[in-house]
Amino acid sequence: MGKITGFLEYPRTADPSEPPEERVKHFNEFHPQLDVRERQRQGARCMDCGVPFCQSGIFLNGSFTGCPLHNMAPEWNDLVYHGSFEEAYKRLRKTNNFPEFTGRVCPALCEAACTCGLHGDAVTVRENELFIVERAYEAGIVKPQPPQVRTGKKVAVVGSGPAGLAAADQLNRRGHSVTVFERSDRVGGLLMYGIPNMKLDKSVIERRADIMRREGVCFRTNADVGGEVPAGGLTAAFDAVMICCGARAPRDLKVPGRESGNVYFAVDFLSSTTKSLLDCGLKEGTYISARGRDVVVVGGGDTGNDCVATCLRHGCASVTQLEMMPRQPVERDLASNPWPEWPRVEKTDYGQQEAIAIFGHDPRLYQRTVSKIIPDEQGNVKEIVTVDLEPRQENGRRVMVPIEGSERTLPCGLLLIAAGFVGTERYIAEAFGLETDARGRIATPEGGYATSVPGVFAAGDARRGQSLVVHAIAEGRAAAREVDEYLMGYTNLI
Repeated sequence: MGKITGFLEYPRTADPSEPPEERVKHFNEFHPQLDVRERQRQGARCMDCGVPFCQSGIFLNGSFTGCPLHNMAPEWNDLVYHGSFEEAYKRLRKTNNFPEFTGRVCPALCEAACTCGLHGDAVTVRENELFIVERAYEAGIVKPQPPQVRTGKKVAVVGSGPAGLAAADQLNRRGHSVTVFERSDRVGGLLMYGIPNMKLDKSVIERRADIMRREGVCFRTNADVGGEVPAGGLTAAFDAVMICCGARAPRDLKVPGRESGNVYFAVDFLSSTTKSLLDCGLKEGTYISARGRDVVVVGGGDTGNDCVATCLRHGCASVTQLEMMPRQPVERDLASNPWPEWPRVEKTDYGQQEAIAIFGHDPRLYQRTVSKIIPDEQGNVKEIVTVDLEPRQENGRRVMVPIEGSERTLPCGLLLIAAGFVGTERYIAEAFGLETDARGRIATPEGGYATSVPGVFAAGDARRGQSLVVHAIAEGRAAAREVDEYLMGYTNLI
């Protein structure tokens, strides 16, 4: 805990934010941190709640609440309050390999479960976490710590996203020799090419990857396992293989005109911008551009919001975001959605805030989807036909069905599909001969990470389906424990 009466004395104060009209002019992070004294006050707000739900990581009424990593937030909040920043970092690293990632992109499940949030404002747990790790970097506390003893065991990790990096970090700490295979040209997976630079600057990923290299982890980029890198070569050369390749098979739109040009999956669009930004400073013609176009984004989640923000930075003429589901209430309904459940309320994220500032209205249209794509004479999308949806109960579950006669036409020069993912890409599972479930995920026993092939394990989105970075890190850590026990007969990883 922090100060006993801190939550009564100090109001919640979040990191400031650059005005939307200014930040859309660049791709840099736009949340400067509070000064040290104010951050200590925010740590002081952590109350003596008795049962810290913030670190529970439990599933309640259809969603997670509390930190899946079981971060010891009350302990390091107290250490921040008392100015013991190095010790705070040590406590933070015990449960989280990459607080510099989660401190930027996690939706803060911990704060949703914070006891202070029951009748007031939650503690700024995520921003406190980011402060701790960034101060540790500045102070030179974050240093390479290669293991003193090697076990002689070799592990291949397929995929360098958050699950793969966490697994590699844990297994390397244990003394195993770890090689991470990444099919892209840079390390990071989803972190590198799926999350825009203004949310997670890519130097942050490269900084951590460099430390891991100096600790002994080997990264092989441009290595497509299951493609030009045979899966059989890995199972023969390594004592264990872990599949952490994510859930990259996108959910498509099955509508007339889908074959039209300038229709892209969201991750392909976002990846092209990030790669161009890093390679050549966003040189014209090197990325999928929204400049001067009427953009429609299909999908109301985080990826859709990232597309909105990226299109604004390109200089789009307009942007519309289609959300299939009904609009959430502005305030939590305590009768049907009590604390500490995840609050099912409307969230206006940074991209939507920017669209409102630039165009004067919310870009989201709720209970609407695309029913038809109309191309121009060159075969590129010119317009889309949308249809309204209404919820109905079918076979005991709610589904959204079209309303007859509700069709409307919207101008569209770029259509981005951010409708989620349907599992891992089939060729990877097929290359290893792995079983998959009905949702396209690599099959493992409930609560376990071993696949149907001995010595091959799976973690992260490849196993659990599309999820959060914090869940991926938790999966990577848990799978590393299972791999370690498989290799050594026991494990001392936590």
